[in-house]
Amino acid sequence: MVVTTTMSDSEEYLHCTFASRYARTSLPRFKIPEGSIPKEAAYQIVNDELMLDGNPRLNLASFVTTWMEPECDKLIMDSINKNYVDMDEYPVTTELQNRCVNMIAHLFHAPVGDDETAIGVGTVGSSEAIMLAGLAFKRKWQAKRKAQGKPYDNPNIVTGANVQVCWEKFARYFEVELKEVKLKEGYYVMDPAKAVEMVDENTICVAAILGSTLTGEFEDVKLLSELLTEKNKETGWDTPIHVDAASGGFIAPFLFPELEWDFRLPLVKSINVSGHKYGLVYAGVGWVIWRNKDDLPEELVFHINYLGSDQPTFTLNFSKGSCQIIAQYYQFIRLGFEGYKSIMENCMANARLLREEIAKTGRFEIVSKEFGVPLVAFALKDTSRYTVFQISESLRRFGWIVPAYTMPPDAEHIAVLRVVIREDFSHTLAERLVSDIQKVLKELDELPPRVSTKAAHVSVVADETQSGNVDQPHLKRSDVETQKEISNYWRRISDKKTSGVC
Repeated sequence: MVVTTTMSDSEEYLHCTFASRYARTSLPRFKIPEGSIPKEAAYQIVNDELMLDGNPRLNLASFVTTWMEPECDKLIMDSINKNYVDMDEYPVTTELQNRCVNMIAHLFHAPVGDDETAIGVGTVGSSEAIMLAGLAFKRKWQAKRKAQGKPYDNPNIVTGANVQVCWEKFARYFEVELKEVKLKEGYYVMDPAKAVEMVDENTICVAAILGSTLTGEFEDVKLLSELLTEKNKETGWDTPIHVDAASGGFIAPFLFPELEWDFRLPLVKSINVSGHKYGLVYAGVGWVIWRNKDDLPEELVFHINYLGSDQPTFTLNFSKGSCQIIAQYYQFIRLGFEGYKSIMENCMANARLLREEIAKTGRFEIVSKEFGVPLVAFALKDTSRYTVFQISESLRRFGWIVPAYTMPPDAEHIAVLRVVIREDFSHTLAERLVSDIQKVLKELDELPPRVSTKAAHVSVVADETQSGNVDQPHLKRSDVETQKEISNYWRRISDKKTSGVC
């Protein structure tokens, strides 16, 4: 949900050109119209307004899938009127969800036998999946503390400062302290050693990120598990790990099968993954998988029978569409392991091409790593004349949506551009993007400095004429202090965590 603020003037009207063939009366903007209009006019009015939206295919800010095959599009439209929660009415859809859960569980090496059912659920996205996983950890921790006669009112969770905003939401909504491991320049993921140092008896879990939103980098879950195992032995605690694999969960199994990050590590109790990212489904589907039944407290599972039969449910919402679940199943059986692997290899190849071409300009430092999600994050080497924010703004003129953002604490002075490589981002588009970036750089080079790091640098120099004190020292901030000041300015403007969509 987006919280919106509208003008209080309810008399503002929509004036539509082509719709006048059907209706001559202007429509109120913030009130439901008194009467009806022809369907053709309604379509034209809405369609005309939507023309001003960006092109989803050129939205390089988002990890979310923007293209699927026509056959899957047809399946989606055929099932768009099915309510996911009506399990008794749509038993086959429910079965397809269960198959998807088991497929993902086996992909993540869950200890599930061939004749056993995996524990997991489809969600609206990884945000809901993380909320559910976090609740399970909190309830298990509380139950254990109660049994031990210890306080259970101050739970915390340890993460890196690079986590997606949904972790902050979970902490705030469900009253869990969020303990963040700060980043540093050149190292933009959670340091496992520092994370384990922050663990205490009130830590319900440590959250590791497989595919940082900022740089695409995989965090070292295996090292985290080893260090946390040692601490658990020393303290007698049993602090577990959750892996936020929203972006990397459908990449690592196909490109880095030897990487141990999943249920092969005993401390990993739950994993979330976004089907609508590299699961290759349109927005609206995520998954959360638990290691086994004991890791999901039964008290969190509700049983309802007013839809026709006893149905267990563990979600934050109730009604939602079934079409994304069906689309996910289509992709699994359509592509198979080899198909997913081929697509991910192609994404990586295009990311490699883009990385090399951007580096050839000589203007940027590549911040992202090759070992991770196929994206390219890059920072300006020289910010004396303009910033990455101006480059991002100028690229909009060519239709490209390329986000610019600052890193979280303690690397706020680093500002970068990021391009996410999805299945529908081709070799040709990569070349065109680089060409347009070069055009923007040339244009900005020819302009006088505007709001750049150097131009915005605030040097407090004593005005000898006004102060009359010729001996007053000149106070000048360092470049790092200046960059931090500018970064904080942009943070105040956005007033939100600089992360991608979950």
